[in-house]
Amino acid sequence: MTHLPLRPIGVSDAAAAAYDEWLSRIEAELADPARDRNELVRDALREIYFPALPADQDESRLPAGTRAALATLDPRGATLEPEYYRDVDPERYYPRKPLIWLWQMFDRSAVGGNVDVGVRLRRLLAPHVFKKVGENFKAFHFVEVSFGYNLEVGDNVVVHRNVLLDDRGGIVIGNDVSISDMAAIFSHTHSIDDINDVHNIPTIIEDGARITYGAVVLAGVRVGMQGMVGARALATRNVRPYHVNVGIPAKSVRVKSIAPPGGTRDANVPVREAE
Repeated sequence: MTHLPLRPIGVSDAAAAAYDEWLSRIEAELADPARDRNELVRDALREIYFPALPADQDESRLPAGTRAALATLDPRGATLEPEYYRDVDPERYYPRKPLIWLWQMFDRSAVGGNVDVGVRLRRLLAPHVFKKVGENFKAFHFVEVSFGYNLEVGDNVVVHRNVLLDDRGGIVIGNDVSISDMAAIFSHTHSIDDINDVHNIPTIIEDGARITYGAVVLAGVRVGMQGMVGARALATRNVRPYHVNVGIPAKSVRVKSIAPPGGTRDANVPVREAE
């Protein structure tokens, strides 16, 4: 088996110094209970999007489009879809909203695609947005959450680009989980008869599981330990530990060779031998 660990790389000294200074300031301001988070985010995004605009600029003299853009950088001047939901808990959501907005707007900026500073910023924000997050969390750009406060993440979790984590009903992600690009994990569902009839059901992704490219995990599904949802698959039912489920709807097609003997085996599902 070919083993390809990630390469260690660095950035220029000037870039590293700028990143360290900016991230250290964000971290310090997040730790300051007197710092208004809306103003923190507004000021941070203003630096990124309008670096040449003086802080004391008389905005009333600017074009309407520029004023609109500046207003949008302030979380109080923007709305997000989850805050329209009837089941949102305002007391838990609104302290997080500014940081969710910073996460999203940073990703849309010229800096957002920079893996080095982006991973570090999202790792810094995650403990303030999620219900729980473990060590070594890594999220790439354009990862979106719903409420944030219903999301629990374990250690060594990697979430790749353009992933939706809909924690409306609660998502629990275990340790050593990998979620690939374009995947979506849901925790709410709508009645087929009435779109306003919403059911929130927790979704569980157990230790070592993999949700691969473009896969969708529906509300209430449990992906067992070391389970895998294949590319473009739609998991409508639980994935057994060590099983690889593919297709629409996803069904088990094989068992990993690392599976222990016993309950994870299935006479009708082949075991993939180690390569």
